[in-house]
Amino acid sequence: MDYLNQDGLAHSENYARTMEEVILPYINARRTDRTLIGDGGVPLFTSRFDADQPRGTVMIVHGFTENADKFAEVIHSLLKSGLSVVAYDQRGHGRSGRAEGLDGLSLTHVDDFDEYVRDMDIVRREVLSDMPKPWRVFCHSMGGAVTALYLERYPGAFRRAAMCAPMIAPNLSGMPRPVALALCGAERMLKRDKKRIFTSRPYRERERFETACANGRARFDWYEDLRFRIPEYQNNGPSYGWLREAIRVTDAILAPGAAERIDARVRLFTAALDDVVLPGPQKAFIDRVRLGEHRVVQGAKHEIYRSGDDVLFPWWHEVLEFLEEE
Repeated sequence: MDYLNQDGLAHSENYARTMEEVILPYINARRTDRTLIGDGGVPLFTSRFDADQPRGTVMIVHGFTENADKFAEVIHSLLKSGLSVVAYDQRGHGRSGRAEGLDGLSLTHVDDFDEYVRDMDIVRREVLSDMPKPWRVFCHSMGGAVTALYLERYPGAFRRAAMCAPMIAPNLSGMPRPVALALCGAERMLKRDKKRIFTSRPYRERERFETACANGRARFDWYEDLRFRIPEYQNNGPSYGWLREAIRVTDAILAPGAAERIDARVRLFTAALDDVVLPGPQKAFIDRVRLGEHRVVQGAKHEIYRSGDDVLFPWWHEVLEFLEEE
């Protein structure tokens, strides 16, 4: 039986075995890990994956509570297509450094979203700089917000960007934006901006598939098993400071004239079943990008890249073709 599809993705049948026996050995044989000093001295764990005959490089910028290893399957696909990869754990995530004074590894905090942007630039200069060109970006969720800001501030850095359900604006689940900002501001004044928001609890057990951001059961199960074994991968909730910055980032991304400065070709994918980020601000952003294109992925929840085969395979084939183009 062929356990991989034409693009090097794993079929859901025997998924865990394919990941452990085929995909991980392949990508780890081409992997070099390195820890950089990020903005403000925070350690950044980075990985480069060298394709056998590279014809360009893709930087992967993961989302909130994620890490680079969560993208192992798509890294395999990119390598098989001849694209080298740079991936890293953003500050406060995975094996990168965390802010002092947090209550456990599962709490996610940042003082300012610009720290993420400056970290991305350090990774570009320190790791990507000697990787094959042209350079592209694949980003997801919070990583989409970071990438949007980066593309606005650093024209010419990347040729193409594929955005998977980017967090141009978070879904606040019915809480009015001014109320959420006021709550976060009050916690900041009380010096509790590093405290976990009241609706979140520390990580103690595997997430339930029924409430997950993914609708591919095999992909969900494989990563939850990995996450359960590695405490550094157990991010599961924001601080008041992170939430405040996530709300405020919308104004920065959609500032007058900001999106118009982007010179990369950008394709933004909205997940039709997304309840984590808002579709309207995504459309408002991409409509202002000169070389922007918008797609809606039917049947996909927020983590499009962890959909079932019927949704994932055609979507990722389009992403791959887009990233492969000159």
